[in-house]
Amino acid sequence: MLVNSFLLLLGFFILGLGAEFLVRGSSTLALKLGIKPLVIGLTIVAFGTSAPELAVSVDSALNDRSSIALGNVIGSNIANIGLILGIMAMITPVTIDLQLVRRQIPLVIASSLFLWLLLQDRQLDMLDGVFLTFGLVLFLLFNYQQARKDRAACELIEASPVISTPHKPGLFYVGLLLVGLIMLVYGSGLFVDSAVELARLLGISEAVIGLSIIAVGTSIPEMATSMVAAYKKEPGLAVGNVVGSNLFNILGILGITALLKPVSGSEFNLVDLGVMLSYAVILLPFAWTHLRISRLEGSVLLAGYVAYMAYLFIGNS
Repeated sequence: MLVNSFLLLLGFFILGLGAEFLVRGSSTLALKLGIKPLVIGLTIVAFGTSAPELAVSVDSALNDRSSIALGNVIGSNIANIGLILGIMAMITPVTIDLQLVRRQIPLVIASSLFLWLLLQDRQLDMLDGVFLTFGLVLFLLFNYQQARKDRAACELIEASPVISTPHKPGLFYVGLLLVGLIMLVYGSGLFVDSAVELARLLGISEAVIGLSIIAVGTSIPEMATSMVAAYKKEPGLAVGNVVGSNLFNILGILGITALLKPVSGSEFNLVDLGVMLSYAVILLPFAWTHLRISRLEGSVLLAGYVAYMAYLFIGNS
């Protein structure tokens, strides 16, 4: 018990430091390349902070623990919006890029609905994995084209005064970004392993562990990265990271996992999938109004997450 508690705290420390490196490296690299921090957040940072979910889901599926694999993704997507964006908005209203409202948030809704449809037969087979992975490829190609447009237009737009002009070579910031990713993955692993061990001592089921403790644990990189980005006045990177991670979780993580081994959804019900889809849907009108998420809207997101966690533990006790 004492060792697990120590590893839990150590994981938090490594995650916080890794998030600092990741945000500094990615935002500065975006400036040097003439790319919007939003595009970096939707791709490189989102994929990097989703790496713990990928590792946990693949390992769980290969070891016949599909409940943890699927619950990890569903729970992480719920936590990313309800917990992370909720807390961020309660601390300070979160500015939303118009591109997110017009393109990426609708894509999150579409991918969540698509996952719900694929799970009507209570599993994700190899063909489902092909569909999901193909969707990820299309998303990456779209963002690549967007990055090219941003770079072409950067000569006409004055650089943001928030990010200081970088003087070190680009490879330094690439290295900083990679070190941040490694620390996020390693720190998250420490947290998840110790949290799961503590949960099992309390007799909690694997499905609930996946939807709650592991989901929150693997979402800590998104939380740490988004909080640091918001503190550094990089709302595009902060929100883009959350939205991009939700897309990567469904299309990439479940797609890759299903390609390796079928994922069972027999232990999940309409409530779990419904909450994930509802959060994706409610995010659109919240973001659309004044292109920001207010403190009141943040409190609604967080209250919904707390209510869902209470349902999980009380309903399964």
